Amino acid sequence: MSRCTTVSEGLDEPVSGTAATATTWLLLEQPGPWGAKALTSSHLDPALGRALEAAAAGTGVRIALIRRPGRHADHGAPPLRHVYVAHTVPGNIWLHSATTRDPHRLLGLDFAALGAGDHRSFDAALGGRPHAGDPLALVCTNGKRDRCCALLGRPLAAELAASGVEGVWEVTHLGGHRFAPTVLVLPYGYAYGRADARTVEEALRSARDGRVLTDGCRGCSAWERPGQAAELAVRAMTDEYAAGVLSVVRTLGSAPRWDVTVAHADGRGWRVTVAQAAGLPPRPESCGAAVLGTPGRLEVVEVRTLRTTALAS
Repeated sequence: MSRCTTVSEGLDEPVSGTAATATTWLLLEQPGPWGAKALTSSHLDPALGRALEAAAAGTGVRIALIRRPGRHADHGAPPLRHVYVAHTVPGNIWLHSATTRDPHRLLGLDFAALGAGDHRSFDAALGGRPHAGDPLALVCTNGKRDRCCALLGRPLAAELAASGVEGVWEVTHLGGHRFAPTVLVLPYGYAYGRADARTVEEALRSARDGRVLTDGCRGCSAWERPGQAAELAVRAMTDEYAAGVLSVVRTLGSAPRWDVTVAHADGRGWRVTVAQAAGLPPRPESCGAAVLGTPGRLEVVEVRTLRTTALAS
């Protein structure tokens, strides 16, 4: 069977509006092998993994495991693990980091507050503080979830690490296997598909400068998928690349059609009509899928500039 990435690229499937949705990302270092559901099928205590999944459910927090690029033989639990948390909603974007010897301390976090953009429980429980280093580039490499992520993601992560790019980690799952290699850049939360080393390096440089690289961009995780497509369409129309200045303030409708209102920090606004169409012909949505699917593809139908009064209504 053809790899899901080969089929997707051959059909020129668009990547816009396909990013995973999360207002806040919580990342825990866990070396060694990962299973398909890594929080409960890695060398992390599975009871802890289940408890973290339950604590994060419905809060807007997405938890993932990370590890350094390279070989992943199990050498036992690391004495000190890196932990990151990032909130991606414009107006309150931040990335905090900490280290811990006991990952069970994550159960002391206020997940609802983290999802809403309040980092105080992270700082109190783990000694977290604003991350002083480079932005993070998370490359999905979990071959147990989808073989394309290992075949394409691991070489990319290794190449970036070997060339001295800072802030690169392997991550368990970003969704959209058929767009591998997939990458998430924090703190701004923009995801990329079919990424190569040049794209990741440029995305990191842009993030350091407070800007967004839109080439190959799947969208910002702060928004639901119609909002992701709408925000990227406004950026393309206005040549706006500053991070954190565009917000999705309203989404009306339901599949297969939405009207999305996008607002700029300077008061401008746009109404974006987004439509969903079936991705034909049927194709594997992942290499492990038992049946062929028709993944919905989002298309921007219209972008209209709003008056200030219309933006408020």
